[in-house]
Amino acid sequence: MLTRSAIKRWYLVHKWTSLVCTAFMLLLCLTGLPLIFADEIDRALGLTLSPSPLPQTAGRADLDDIIAAARQRRPGDAVQFIVADPDEPNAWFVRMAKTTAADEPSAFYAFDARTGGYLYEYPLDQGVMNVVLRLHVDLFAGLPGMLLLGFMGLLLVVSLVSGVVLYGPFMRKLAFGTVRHRQSPRLKWLDLHNLFSIATLAWLLVVGITGVINTLAVPIFSQWQSGQLAGMLEPYRDRPPLQQVVSVQKALLAAYAAAPDMSLSFIAFPGNHFAGPQHFVAFMQGGSPLTARLLKPVLIDAQTGSAVATAELPLYVKALLLSKPLHFGDYGGLPLKLVWALLDMLSIAVLGSGLYLWLKKRNVPFEARLGIARDEKSTKRLDSA
Repeated sequence: MLTRSAIKRWYLVHKWTSLVCTAFMLLLCLTGLPLIFADEIDRALGLTLSPSPLPQTAGRADLDDIIAAARQRRPGDAVQFIVADPDEPNAWFVRMAKTTAADEPSAFYAFDARTGGYLYEYPLDQGVMNVVLRLHVDLFAGLPGMLLLGFMGLLLVVSLVSGVVLYGPFMRKLAFGTVRHRQSPRLKWLDLHNLFSIATLAWLLVVGITGVINTLAVPIFSQWQSGQLAGMLEPYRDRPPLQQVVSVQKALLAAYAAAPDMSLSFIAFPGNHFAGPQHFVAFMQGGSPLTARLLKPVLIDAQTGSAVATAELPLYVKALLLSKPLHFGDYGGLPLKLVWALLDMLSIAVLGSGLYLWLKKRNVPFEARLGIARDEKSTKRLDSA
Protein backbone atom coordinates (compact mmCIF):
# COMPACT_ATOMS: atom_id res chain seq x y z
CA MET A 1 0.00 0.00 0.00
CA LEU A 2 1.31 3.43 -0.91
CA THR A 3 2.06 5.92 1.83
CA ARG A 4 0.57 9.38 1.75
CA SER A 5 3.93 10.89 0.75
CA ALA A 6 4.31 8.37 -2.08
CA ILE A 7 0.80 9.15 -3.30
CA LYS A 8 1.62 12.84 -3.24
CA ARG A 9 4.77 12.28 -5.32
CA TRP A 10 2.83 10.25 -7.88
CA TYR A 11 0.16 12.94 -7.89
CA LEU A 12 2.75 15.60 -8.73
CA VAL A 13 4.16 13.44 -11.54
CA HIS A 14 0.66 12.90 -12.91
CA LYS A 15 -0.28 16.55 -12.62
CA TRP A 16 2.74 18.05 -14.33
CA THR A 17 3.14 15.49 -17.10
CA SER A 18 -0.57 15.85 -17.85
CA LEU A 19 -0.48 19.65 -17.81
CA VAL A 20 2.52 19.90 -20.12
CA CYS A 21 1.11 17.56 -22.76
CA THR A 22 -2.65 18.28 -22.50
CA ALA A 23 -2.83 21.06 -25.11
CA PHE A 24 -0.82 18.98 -27.59
CA MET A 25 -2.86 15.84 -26.88
CA LEU A 26 -6.11 17.74 -27.39
CA LEU A 27 -4.81 18.96 -30.74
CA LEU A 28 -3.77 15.43 -31.73
CA CYS A 29 -7.12 13.93 -30.68
CA LEU A 30 -9.10 16.61 -32.53
CA THR A 31 -7.02 16.28 -35.71
CA GLY A 32 -6.80 12.50 -35.38
CA LEU A 33 -10.58 12.09 -35.47
CA PRO A 34 -11.03 13.09 -39.15
CA LEU A 35 -7.78 11.33 -40.07
CA ILE A 36 -9.29 8.02 -38.96
CA PHE A 37 -11.75 8.44 -41.83
CA ALA A 38 -9.28 10.00 -44.29
CA ASP A 39 -10.00 7.47 -47.05
CA GLU A 40 -13.76 7.89 -46.70
CA ILE A 41 -13.42 11.69 -46.69
CA ASP A 42 -11.23 11.60 -49.81
CA ARG A 43 -13.83 9.51 -51.63
CA ALA A 44 -16.66 11.78 -50.50
CA LEU A 45 -14.75 14.81 -51.78
CA GLY A 46 -14.03 13.10 -55.10
CA LEU A 47 -10.27 13.09 -54.52
CA THR A 48 -10.03 9.36 -55.31
CA LEU A 49 -11.83 7.41 -58.02
CA SER A 50 -12.06 3.65 -58.30
CA PRO A 51 -11.36 2.22 -61.77
CA SER A 52 -14.48 1.44 -63.76
CA PRO A 53 -15.63 -2.21 -63.75
CA LEU A 54 -13.99 -4.46 -66.34
CA PRO A 55 -14.36 -8.19 -67.06
CA GLN A 56 -12.44 -10.48 -64.73
CA THR A 57 -10.41 -11.67 -67.74
CA ALA A 58 -8.98 -8.20 -68.33
CA GLY A 59 -5.18 -8.26 -68.41
CA ARG A 60 -2.67 -5.91 -66.81
CA ALA A 61 -1.20 -2.90 -68.55
CA ASP A 62 2.53 -2.71 -69.18
CA LEU A 63 4.12 -0.66 -66.41
CA ASP A 64 6.50 1.05 -68.84
CA ASP A 65 3.53 2.46 -70.78
CA ILE A 66 2.08 3.88 -67.55
CA ILE A 67 5.40 5.48 -66.63
CA ALA A 68 5.68 6.99 -70.13
CA ALA A 69 2.18 8.45 -69.76
CA ALA A 70 3.11 9.97 -66.40
CA ARG A 71 6.27 11.52 -67.87
CA GLN A 72 4.27 13.06 -70.70
CA ARG A 73 2.23 14.92 -68.10
CA ARG A 74 5.34 16.29 -66.39
CA PRO A 75 8.18 15.98 -68.92
CA GLY A 76 10.70 17.83 -66.77
CA ASP A 77 10.22 15.69 -63.67
CA ALA A 78 11.47 12.28 -62.58
CA VAL A 79 9.56 9.22 -61.40
CA GLN A 80 10.38 8.41 -57.78
CA PHE A 81 8.04 5.54 -56.89
CA ILE A 82 5.43 3.21 -58.33
CA VAL A 83 2.94 2.46 -55.56
CA ALA A 84 0.29 -0.24 -55.22
CA ASP A 85 -2.62 0.39 -52.84
CA PRO A 86 -4.33 -2.75 -51.42
CA ASP A 87 -7.59 -0.78 -51.24
CA GLU A 88 -7.34 -0.03 -54.99
CA PRO A 89 -6.07 -3.32 -56.49
CA ASN A 90 -6.80 -2.19 -60.04
CA ALA A 91 -4.75 0.99 -59.90
CA TRP A 92 -1.07 1.95 -60.11
CA PHE A 93 0.08 5.19 -58.49
CA VAL A 94 3.06 7.13 -59.84
CA ARG A 95 4.84 9.62 -57.59
CA MET A 96 6.92 12.24 -59.38
CA ALA A 97 9.29 14.98 -58.23
CA LYS A 98 11.81 17.46 -59.60
CA THR A 99 14.53 14.84 -59.14
CA THR A 100 14.48 11.19 -58.13
CA ALA A 101 16.03 12.06 -54.75
CA ALA A 102 13.84 15.11 -53.96
CA ASP A 103 12.07 15.09 -50.60
CA GLU A 104 8.86 16.74 -51.82
CA PRO A 105 6.72 15.23 -54.60
CA SER A 106 5.48 17.32 -57.50
CA ALA A 107 2.63 15.03 -58.61
CA PHE A 108 0.83 11.84 -57.59
CA TYR A 109 -1.00 10.19 -60.51
CA ALA A 110 -3.37 7.22 -60.55
CA PHE A 111 -3.63 4.94 -63.59
CA ASP A 112 -5.87 1.98 -64.32
CA ALA A 113 -3.64 -1.08 -63.86
CA ARG A 114 -5.68 -3.05 -66.43
CA THR A 115 -5.99 -0.58 -69.29
CA GLY A 116 -3.19 1.86 -68.47
CA GLY A 117 -5.69 4.71 -68.67
CA TYR A 118 -5.20 7.87 -66.63
CA LEU A 119 -7.60 8.15 -63.68
CA TYR A 120 -6.82 11.26 -61.62
CA GLU A 121 -4.17 13.37 -59.94
CA TYR A 122 -4.30 13.48 -56.16
CA PRO A 123 -4.00 17.11 -54.94
CA LEU A 124 -0.81 17.58 -52.93
CA ASP A 125 -0.52 20.12 -50.10
CA GLN A 126 -4.08 21.33 -50.67
CA GLY A 127 -7.36 21.33 -48.80
CA VAL A 128 -8.52 21.05 -45.23
CA MET A 129 -7.36 17.45 -44.79
CA ASN A 130 -3.81 18.42 -45.69
CA VAL A 131 -3.85 21.07 -42.95
CA VAL A 132 -5.26 18.52 -40.50
CA LEU A 133 -2.59 15.96 -41.44
CA ARG A 134 0.31 18.40 -41.14
CA LEU A 135 -0.90 19.60 -37.74
CA HIS A 136 -1.18 16.02 -36.56
CA VAL A 137 2.16 14.88 -37.94
CA ASP A 138 4.61 17.74 -37.43
CA LEU A 139 2.80 21.03 -36.59
CA PHE A 140 4.07 22.40 -39.95
CA ALA A 141 7.58 22.32 -38.43
CA GLY A 142 9.12 19.28 -40.11
CA LEU A 143 11.36 16.96 -38.08
CA PRO A 144 11.59 19.30 -35.02
CA GLY A 145 7.79 19.33 -34.85
CA MET A 146 7.65 15.53 -35.10
CA LEU A 147 10.20 15.12 -32.30
CA LEU A 148 8.33 17.63 -30.13
CA LEU A 149 5.11 15.65 -30.56
CA GLY A 150 7.04 12.47 -29.78
CA PHE A 151 8.21 13.97 -26.49
CA MET A 152 4.63 14.97 -25.68
CA GLY A 153 3.63 11.36 -26.38
CA LEU A 154 6.19 10.16 -23.86
CA LEU A 155 4.76 12.55 -21.27
CA LEU A 156 1.31 11.13 -22.02
CA VAL A 157 2.55 7.59 -21.32
CA VAL A 158 4.08 8.73 -18.00
CA SER A 159 0.83 10.50 -17.16
CA LEU A 160 -1.16 7.33 -17.84
CA VAL A 161 1.15 5.15 -15.72
CA SER A 162 1.05 7.60 -12.80
CA GLY A 163 -2.73 7.83 -13.18
CA VAL A 164 -3.02 4.05 -12.82
CA VAL A 165 -0.94 4.20 -9.62
CA LEU A 166 -3.28 6.84 -8.20
CA TYR A 167 -6.41 4.99 -9.31
CA GLY A 168 -5.93 2.28 -6.66
CA PRO A 169 -6.11 4.57 -3.60
CA PHE A 170 -8.98 6.49 -5.19
CA MET A 171 -11.08 3.36 -5.77
CA ARG A 172 -10.39 1.84 -2.36
CA LYS A 173 -13.66 3.13 -0.91
CA LEU A 174 -15.70 3.35 -4.13
CA ALA A 175 -17.27 0.77 -6.40
CA PHE A 176 -15.97 0.66 -9.97
CA GLY A 177 -17.73 3.18 -12.19
CA THR A 178 -19.12 5.25 -9.31
CA VAL A 179 -20.07 8.81 -10.28
CA ARG A 180 -21.15 10.91 -7.29
CA HIS A 181 -23.83 12.99 -9.00
CA ARG A 182 -25.22 14.35 -5.70
CA GLN A 183 -21.91 15.71 -4.47
CA SER A 184 -20.07 18.82 -5.61
CA PRO A 185 -19.53 19.38 -9.36
CA ARG A 186 -15.81 18.92 -8.84
CA LEU A 187 -16.24 15.43 -7.34
CA LYS A 188 -18.59 14.46 -10.16
CA TRP A 189 -16.04 15.56 -12.76
CA LEU A 190 -13.27 13.76 -10.85
CA ASP A 191 -15.29 10.53 -10.95
CA LEU A 192 -15.99 10.97 -14.67
CA HIS A 193 -12.32 11.74 -15.35
CA ASN A 194 -11.21 8.56 -13.59
CA LEU A 195 -13.93 6.44 -15.22
CA PHE A 196 -13.14 7.62 -18.75
CA SER A 197 -9.40 7.32 -18.07
CA ILE A 198 -9.50 3.71 -16.92
CA ALA A 199 -11.93 2.80 -19.73
CA THR A 200 -9.58 4.17 -22.42
CA LEU A 201 -6.30 3.27 -20.69
CA ALA A 202 -5.23 0.39 -22.94
CA TRP A 203 -6.19 2.27 -26.10
CA LEU A 204 -4.44 5.46 -25.01
CA LEU A 205 -1.28 3.50 -24.21
CA VAL A 206 -1.33 1.82 -27.64
CA VAL A 207 -2.03 5.06 -29.50
CA GLY A 208 0.48 6.98 -27.39
CA ILE A 209 3.33 4.48 -27.83
CA THR A 210 2.67 3.97 -31.55
CA GLY A 211 2.42 7.73 -31.98
CA VAL A 212 5.86 8.17 -30.42
CA ILE A 213 7.27 5.52 -32.77
CA ASN A 214 5.70 7.24 -35.78
CA THR A 215 7.39 10.53 -34.89
CA LEU A 216 10.74 8.73 -35.25
CA ALA A 217 10.06 7.69 -38.86
CA VAL A 218 12.72 9.98 -40.35
CA PRO A 219 15.62 8.88 -38.09
CA ILE A 220 14.48 5.23 -38.32
CA PHE A 221 14.55 5.20 -42.12
CA SER A 222 17.80 7.17 -42.11
CA GLN A 223 19.35 4.47 -39.93
CA TRP A 224 18.07 1.77 -42.30
CA GLN A 225 19.43 3.60 -45.34
CA SER A 226 22.88 4.06 -43.80
CA GLY A 227 22.90 0.52 -42.42
CA GLN A 228 21.14 -2.33 -44.20
CA LEU A 229 20.57 -0.60 -47.55
CA ALA A 230 24.16 0.63 -47.69
CA GLY A 231 25.33 -2.93 -46.97
CA MET A 232 23.22 -4.30 -49.84
CA LEU A 233 24.68 -1.70 -52.22
CA GLU A 234 28.30 -2.02 -51.07
CA PRO A 235 29.37 -4.66 -53.66
CA TYR A 236 28.35 -2.24 -56.46
CA ARG A 237 29.97 0.89 -55.07
CA ASP A 238 32.79 1.03 -57.65
CA ARG A 239 30.59 0.45 -60.69
CA PRO A 240 30.64 3.07 -63.45
CA PRO A 241 27.64 5.44 -63.57
CA LEU A 242 24.37 4.00 -64.85
CA GLN A 243 23.92 4.70 -68.55
CA GLN A 244 20.54 3.14 -69.32
CA VAL A 245 17.74 1.86 -67.12
CA VAL A 246 16.16 -1.49 -67.87
CA SER A 247 12.42 -1.92 -68.45
CA VAL A 248 10.54 -1.28 -65.21
CA GLN A 249 8.11 -4.06 -66.17
CA LYS A 250 11.08 -6.46 -66.28
CA ALA A 251 12.25 -5.24 -62.87
CA LEU A 252 8.75 -5.79 -61.48
CA LEU A 253 8.65 -9.37 -62.82
CA ALA A 254 12.06 -10.01 -61.24
CA ALA A 255 10.72 -8.79 -57.88
CA TYR A 256 7.75 -11.16 -58.15
CA ALA A 257 10.10 -14.03 -58.98
CA ALA A 258 12.32 -13.24 -55.97
CA ALA A 259 9.31 -13.11 -53.62
CA PRO A 260 6.75 -15.39 -55.29
CA ASP A 261 4.23 -15.43 -52.44
CA MET A 262 4.16 -11.66 -52.06
CA SER A 263 2.78 -8.63 -53.92
CA LEU A 264 4.29 -5.23 -54.59
CA SER A 265 3.83 -2.43 -52.07
CA PHE A 266 6.04 0.09 -53.89
CA ILE A 267 9.17 0.22 -56.01
CA ALA A 268 11.82 2.93 -55.61
CA PHE A 269 13.68 4.11 -58.71
CA PRO A 270 17.49 4.41 -59.08
CA GLY A 271 18.84 7.55 -57.41
CA ASN A 272 16.13 7.54 -54.75
CA HIS A 273 17.02 7.48 -51.03
CA PHE A 274 15.15 4.16 -50.75
CA ALA A 275 17.10 2.59 -53.63
CA GLY A 276 20.62 3.16 -54.93
CA PRO A 277 22.31 4.94 -57.83
CA GLN A 278 22.20 1.76 -59.97
CA HIS A 279 19.35 -0.27 -58.53
CA PHE A 280 15.64 -0.43 -58.08
CA VAL A 281 14.35 -1.58 -54.69
CA ALA A 282 10.96 -3.29 -54.71
CA PHE A 283 9.27 -3.48 -51.32
CA MET A 284 7.10 -6.60 -51.28
CA GLN A 285 4.24 -7.36 -48.88
CA GLY A 286 2.38 -10.47 -47.75
CA GLY A 287 -1.30 -11.26 -48.11
CA SER A 288 -2.43 -11.43 -44.48
CA PRO A 289 -3.39 -8.39 -42.36
CA LEU A 290 -0.08 -8.72 -40.48
CA THR A 291 2.33 -9.59 -43.30
CA ALA A 292 0.81 -6.89 -45.51
CA ARG A 293 2.44 -4.40 -43.15
CA LEU A 294 5.83 -6.11 -42.98
CA LEU A 295 7.76 -5.25 -46.14
CA LYS A 296 10.59 -7.20 -47.73
CA PRO A 297 13.10 -5.23 -49.87
CA VAL A 298 14.29 -6.80 -53.14
CA LEU A 299 17.36 -5.21 -54.76
CA ILE A 300 17.10 -5.23 -58.58
CA ASP A 301 19.95 -4.38 -60.93
CA ALA A 302 18.78 -1.44 -63.07
CA GLN A 303 21.05 -2.51 -65.98
CA THR A 304 20.04 -6.17 -66.24
CA GLY A 305 16.65 -6.22 -64.51
CA SER A 306 17.61 -9.18 -62.34
CA ALA A 307 17.04 -9.46 -58.59
CA VAL A 308 20.45 -9.56 -56.89
CA ALA A 309 19.58 -9.49 -53.17
CA THR A 310 16.72 -9.71 -50.70
CA ALA A 311 16.61 -8.99 -46.99
CA GLU A 312 14.40 -8.97 -43.93
CA LEU A 313 13.88 -5.51 -42.48
CA PRO A 314 15.38 -4.89 -39.01
CA LEU A 315 13.09 -5.06 -36.00
CA TYR A 316 13.13 -1.29 -35.48
CA VAL A 317 11.77 -0.75 -39.01
CA LYS A 318 9.15 -3.48 -38.53
CA ALA A 319 8.03 -1.75 -35.32
CA LEU A 320 7.53 1.46 -37.28
CA LEU A 321 5.60 -0.28 -40.06
CA LEU A 322 3.28 -1.95 -37.55
CA SER A 323 2.76 1.20 -35.50
CA LYS A 324 0.94 3.20 -38.19
CA PRO A 325 -2.11 0.90 -38.65
CA LEU A 326 -2.37 0.47 -34.88
CA HIS A 327 -2.21 4.23 -34.41
CA PHE A 328 -4.96 5.07 -36.90
CA GLY A 329 -6.99 1.85 -36.62
CA ASP A 330 -7.04 1.40 -40.39
CA TYR A 331 -6.38 -2.36 -40.55
CA GLY A 332 -9.89 -3.58 -39.63
CA GLY A 333 -12.17 -1.67 -41.99
CA LEU A 334 -14.93 0.75 -41.07
CA PRO A 335 -16.13 -1.08 -37.88
CA LEU A 336 -12.70 -0.72 -36.25
CA LYS A 337 -12.47 2.90 -37.39
CA LEU A 338 -15.76 3.61 -35.61
CA VAL A 339 -14.37 2.04 -32.43
CA TRP A 340 -11.22 4.17 -32.77
CA ALA A 341 -13.37 7.29 -33.23
CA LEU A 342 -15.42 6.52 -30.09
CA LEU A 343 -12.28 5.99 -28.02
CA ASP A 344 -10.81 9.19 -29.46
CA MET A 345 -13.87 11.16 -28.30
CA LEU A 346 -13.65 9.59 -24.84
CA SER A 347 -9.99 10.62 -24.72
CA ILE A 348 -11.00 14.20 -25.48
CA ALA A 349 -13.35 13.96 -22.50
CA VAL A 350 -10.47 12.68 -20.34
CA LEU A 351 -8.23 15.58 -21.34
CA GLY A 352 -10.99 18.17 -20.97
CA SER A 353 -12.08 16.93 -17.55
CA GLY A 354 -8.47 16.81 -16.35
CA LEU A 355 -7.98 20.43 -17.40
CA TYR A 356 -11.23 21.41 -15.64
CA LEU A 357 -10.09 19.71 -12.42
CA TRP A 358 -6.78 21.56 -12.49
CA LEU A 359 -8.47 24.92 -13.00
CA LYS A 360 -10.81 24.20 -10.05
CA LYS A 361 -8.12 22.97 -7.65
CA ARG A 362 -7.56 26.24 -5.74
CA ASN A 363 -8.16 26.04 -1.99
CA VAL A 364 -8.82 22.30 -2.26
CA PRO A 365 -6.91 19.99 0.15
CA PHE A 366 -4.54 17.44 -1.37
CA GLU A 367 -6.76 14.48 -0.40
CA ALA A 368 -9.79 16.13 -1.96
CA ARG A 369 -7.94 16.66 -5.21
CA LEU A 370 -7.52 12.89 -5.44
CA GLY A 371 -10.97 12.12 -4.13
CA ILE A 372 -9.53 10.06 -1.25
CA ALA A 373 -9.58 10.44 2.52
CA ARG A 374 -7.48 9.10 5.36
CA ASP A 375 -10.38 8.08 7.61
CA GLU A 376 -14.15 7.82 7.69
CA LYS A 377 -14.58 11.19 9.40
CA SER A 378 -12.73 13.02 6.65
CA THR A 379 -14.65 11.01 4.05
CA LYS A 380 -17.92 12.38 5.38
CA ARG A 381 -16.44 15.88 5.51
CA LEU A 382 -15.34 15.63 1.86
CA ASP A 383 -18.68 14.23 0.73
CA SER A 384 -20.55 17.10 2.35
CA ALA A 385 -18.26 19.71 0.75
